[in-house]
Amino acid sequence: MKYKLLLLDVDGTILDSQRQLSKHTISTLRKVQQMGIRVALASGRPEAGLQAIVKDLDLATYDGYVISNNGARVVSSRTDEVIFQRSIDPTLLPYLEKKSNKLGLTMACYLDNDVVSTDISNPYVVEEAQLNGMGLREVPKLSDYITQDLCKVILIHEDEQVLLGFQEHANTHLSGLMDTIHSRPSFLEFVGYQVGKSYAMSALVQKLGISLSEVLAIGDGEADINMLQMAGTGVAMGNAMESVRRCADYVTLSNDQDGAAVAIEKALMAEARQTEVPIDALNAQSATTLMGNLGIQYTVASAQRVEATMPVDHRTRQPFGILHGGATLALAETVAGLGSMIACKPDETVVGMQVSGNHVSSAHEGDTVRAVCLPVHLGRSSHVWNVDIFTSTGRLVSSVRVVNSVMRKR
Repeated sequence: MKYKLLLLDVDGTILDSQRQLSKHTISTLRKVQQMGIRVALASGRPEAGLQAIVKDLDLATYDGYVISNNGARVVSSRTDEVIFQRSIDPTLLPYLEKKSNKLGLTMACYLDNDVVSTDISNPYVVEEAQLNGMGLREVPKLSDYITQDLCKVILIHEDEQVLLGFQEHANTHLSGLMDTIHSRPSFLEFVGYQVGKSYAMSALVQKLGISLSEVLAIGDGEADINMLQMAGTGVAMGNAMESVRRCADYVTLSNDQDGAAVAIEKALMAEARQTEVPIDALNAQSATTLMGNLGIQYTVASAQRVEATMPVDHRTRQPFGILHGGATLALAETVAGLGSMIACKPDETVVGMQVSGNHVSSAHEGDTVRAVCLPVHLGRSSHVWNVDIFTSTGRLVSSVRVVNSVMRKR
């Protein structure tokens, strides 16, 4: 395998805008782990805020890793071994408190399973606790209360310009002592010196005995830039800001379009079946066709195998919420048609001749089905393809036989 480690940002990358993991993403990440590729979550969240995702992706079973607090800590999901950690110098907390009080900032940090703050009524603090599934604990001064190593301190203010001004000040006066990350308009995060996802990635790569060239990284935010630049391949999400896009090797679909899963399928699951067919160009050209209207996206394209995905949504479902048989056959004909076009000679063309399908089980609204198209016969005058269509969890939905006629161009 070209890649041995998959490094994934969480919010805005593998989670959609509703902060949910899609069935397509879960299925794809489980499959690549079954292929022997390690998966590491790289997030600004604390470890406690990632445990539900760790469970959904079954990272402990497949020896995955969690990079938390924007790279301050790396932990094995299977053994809880701490691979890497850089903490904040506790002697700097009084300085941050003094400046925070002067500027009217709210301070917060993660401790055990709680968000500890000087103001737990602050809506941003409440939202942070809810996001991570953590409790709230209010203290008058963090420096008097914290007696253990901290990976991150968050300063919060609704005026982004106030935070940006303090960040400029801190980068000058705390250079070599702490690093800052402006993770959200209302959040300015302080971490230990030389903390970032790229540093954590380097430590994990060394632990695994692999090279950076064997890492595929996907992200959407400024905190992901160095990670994308250092990895063998860096992929920016379609919803990423322009500065992130420019630093990536290529851009995938948005997080609401399962962009991370699509990128992974292209880079990992299809790498053994390299093709000269430009997948992105094919999908772009089909945007205004029936294929595009049904949400069909090619993921593998070769003369020996074609794969594509299709969402089960308002475009492809029946009124009572399951996948429409007509949409299923359209998906099958789409992948078989492309396979024949790739397989035929330059002076040949193909047209559909026959399609017959057996619908075995149902796929429900919200799922994404995957079509796997393999040749049964590639003859002079006809091509016969078998197309199996699966749910995101690998259950067979339909098995379709497609016959295409091969003709000479006039």
